[in-house]
Amino acid sequence: MTAVTHTSKSTIATTSTVNLLMQQSQALYEAGQFMEAVQLLKKAASEFKANNDVLNEAISLSNLSLAYQKLGKWQEATEAIAQSIKLLHTLKDSESSQEKSQIFAQALDVQGGLELARGQTEAALSTWQEAAKIYQQLDDTSALIRNRINQAQAMQALGNYLQAHKTLISVQKILQKQPDSSLKATGLHSLGNVLRSLGYLNDSHKILEESYSVARRVGDAIAQSNALLSLGNTARAETYAQVNLGNSKSADDYTKTAIQYYQQAVQIASATPTVRLQAQLNLLRLLVQKESSTAKTLLSQIQSQINNLPPSRTTVNYRINFAQSLSKMIQNEVQPKDIAKMLAQAVEVAKSLKDERSESYALGSLGELYEQSGQLSDAKGLTQQALVKAESIDAQDIAYQWHWQIGRILQKQSNIPAATAAYNRAYSALKSLRNDLVAINPDVQFSFRESIERVYREYVDLLLQLEENTNQKSDNLLQARQVIESLQLAELDNFFRSPCLLPRVDLDQLIGKEKSTAVIYPIILDNRLEIITRLPGQDAIYRNTTKISKNILEKTVEQLQKDLPVASREPDVKQYSQQLYDWLIKPIEANLANKNINTLVFVLDGALRNIPMAILYDKEQQKYLIEKYAISLAPGLQLIDPKPLQNIRLNVLVAGIEQERLIEGQSFSELSNVTQELKQVQSVVKTSKKLLNQDFTEINLEKQIQSTPFSVVHLATHGQFSSDVEQTYILTWDNLLKVRELDNLLRTRGESRPETIELLVLSACKTATGDKRAALGLAGVAVRAGARSTLATLWTIDDESTSKFMGELYRQLDAGVTKAQALQRAQLAILAKENRPYFWAPYVLVGNWL
Repeated sequence: MTAVTHTSKSTIATTSTVNLLMQQSQALYEAGQFMEAVQLLKKAASEFKANNDVLNEAISLSNLSLAYQKLGKWQEATEAIAQSIKLLHTLKDSESSQEKSQIFAQALDVQGGLELARGQTEAALSTWQEAAKIYQQLDDTSALIRNRINQAQAMQALGNYLQAHKTLISVQKILQKQPDSSLKATGLHSLGNVLRSLGYLNDSHKILEESYSVARRVGDAIAQSNALLSLGNTARAETYAQVNLGNSKSADDYTKTAIQYYQQAVQIASATPTVRLQAQLNLLRLLVQKESSTAKTLLSQIQSQINNLPPSRTTVNYRINFAQSLSKMIQNEVQPKDIAKMLAQAVEVAKSLKDERSESYALGSLGELYEQSGQLSDAKGLTQQALVKAESIDAQDIAYQWHWQIGRILQKQSNIPAATAAYNRAYSALKSLRNDLVAINPDVQFSFRESIERVYREYVDLLLQLEENTNQKSDNLLQARQVIESLQLAELDNFFRSPCLLPRVDLDQLIGKEKSTAVIYPIILDNRLEIITRLPGQDAIYRNTTKISKNILEKTVEQLQKDLPVASREPDVKQYSQQLYDWLIKPIEANLANKNINTLVFVLDGALRNIPMAILYDKEQQKYLIEKYAISLAPGLQLIDPKPLQNIRLNVLVAGIEQERLIEGQSFSELSNVTQELKQVQSVVKTSKKLLNQDFTEINLEKQIQSTPFSVVHLATHGQFSSDVEQTYILTWDNLLKVRELDNLLRTRGESRPETIELLVLSACKTATGDKRAALGLAGVAVRAGARSTLATLWTIDDESTSKFMGELYRQLDAGVTKAQALQRAQLAILAKENRPYFWAPYVLVGNWL
């Protein structure tokens, strides 16, 4: 609802003719007492209608729509805003023309917010663009700024990152040209919050710092406290990001920074008690796991403030937030009955407000408390009540949580079939939310592993448990495989802060045609490794289980990942590679041999994505996996029209940076073999175009891709894959081409030229050091680049072997073998001369292997 919040201030603050009734409704709205605001606004609309005051009737109906939106009453909100706009159309242009235009634009802003909230993103963007034209005619800079921030959110939801970012940059430039004022501080504050929601955390921090500086210079204490609170939230988001990267020290540093911002906000927020309380609650969330003595000091301060708050949705949320923090404290410091009492009070406040969304959240939180304390029957009853409330207003973003909670409770009661059914409903709700989940709750974005990933993994675990005790073995295996693929897609959604809308291909049908190909789905669970194998033939799906704990598996992978890029660590690499082979491949060897399989397609899970499967070592045959099979990776079913390469003429755009560069404060070393590598490629391929050093700019790359139907784009330059979208990039001559911009650049070709890029080669790239989920960045590039396949390196090799590898790769492609076979033969050519995996193992193929 961020977009609605931006517009509400400009819409609810109406003309001077608005009477006391409207002022009271505004106060109730801002206090979170939405049902009371609805009653007053309905009354106001009736009075204005009786007095034939069309402008103010339209205003009251726009505000009524806002209040209904806050309550999740979408039909009522839609009817109210439609009625408001219809009334405004009845007015003649001569009647208060400027005032009518202003109110009409504000009504459009409200309508756009409603459309975005209901998943009608393209309609929202169009509506806001219509409002923007009016604001431009009226020269209303402040309204235009808020409107463009809203537009950027819609663009982001549609996947138009480059457009969204450019829009926000233009907003920033407008704000910077304005003289210091409270309005400027507020505009920068809104911009910083949106940048955080889009995942631009560094930019968010800079803009919020600027907002705070402006607020200080003009002496606006409210704007200062708001900026500090948001700076704390951005630092907290950085904490989550660093945890996902596996950087515990950096995460601790950001936590300390967030604590400092919250403490500053508390100190100067005396004029804004709600900001002070929100800062204290956010501070408590960080302190309960860090400094219990400081946390205890906050308890009484927060408790007294919450008890004195008037009934409102904000009050309910504060109570739930407080109770959740208390539940994480040591049991002898806070009694569960005290937490239960607070949540019960939150339920009663929500009931008195007739706020079903808040009531659902309070009931579900109380159910969670009972679940944690082992009172499963009460927990189940409360959670079911919460679910009924959530579904009555179609609030799937909280309904999935209660389905999940019921599933956990049923599992603890040993009712596995019913628990599995509950998890299925949670899974279905999450799938229905794909377009909206990113924008619903900022915290969800940064705690994906706790909020979303657990649902998928626990559901798979239950499906496989059920598979052991049912006749529907094949159905459960197919569903488990589908769920793990959906998890990978959800991870990419979260990575990009937007749903990945891609054409789906039936992988089973493809395997049916490819008689010598097997698809392997390893699934990492807490106490075992499950391996689902899809072989050619009808219903040829098998399950194997390796009893190995998640921790031991991940430590083995992590150590192998550290050793692989070190040329001297071959003995250790072989040891870890053998262990992984025994866990992952040995259980399925017989099935692969019986079907005469020569190509393996892996849909990898978790930490396994950080290492090349080619490296797995069979001690008995003394062979690496690449010596036995051609290997490719696939992000589930998300293949782009997998046509074979044999019938396509190779036409390559080669580009690279050989010289040392200093870009965005980072130093990139010389890549002395790039020229040789590009020459090797061009010597094999009949048609090619080269961009080297100064010629390899983003603009030139875009021009070439748009103007010529290249079947292959080969980039030999520094690059990095990371689980942080802002740290996933390709180096061009004068900037870092971030994955979002690369995505837009390559997809532009789809609009101007229908030919698909068959192969995107990213040579000299690497995964981010210490990032346990770095391969997510590689999957993100592969899925969003618009190429059928992506060939990339997991670590940088600036060595003559790279150019030899690339020459052999293109010779094999030109000879008409599949991409996976071409990769295999090129790797074997290097392995024959240089056995150390450092030189031949970093290359991975993602996507179409044909």
